Amino acid sequence: MSTEKQNLPEDDPQEKGGLGGLIDKTVTSSYEDILAIIDARMELIKIEITEKIALAASLLIIAVLLISGIVYLITTIALLIGELLGHYYLGYLIVSAFFLLLFLLFAKIRPDLLKNIIHSMLLSSHDKQD
Repeated sequence: MSTEKQNLPEDDPQEKGGLGGLIDKTVTSSYEDILAIIDARMELIKIEITEKIALAASLLIIAVLLISGIVYLITTIALLIGELLGHYYLGYLIVSAFFLLLFLLFAKIRPDLLKNIIHSMLLSSHDKQD
């Protein structure tokens, strides 16, 4: 029976039994858990940053669309007054109406559509880099 006591895992130096082994396992698992938490937090921060970039980019695009629509509308009115019955204003009117409809779509009807598209593109480009 004395030989059976010597073969127990607690006495085996390879197994690191006892209090020292328990502390070692606890520290190792805690370290791995902390690394996993840090990795998850970094991924969450990346997602939050890309969402904020997508929001800023969509606001910038909406502003450009609005300014473009206003510029074309003013040009159309100027040509309409200048020509009185000319045909040039019809093209400018169609273009300005197109930009203003895009502005209404992205700003009023579906405000999250452009942000979601840009956010998806940023996330997909980020996934390709990793």
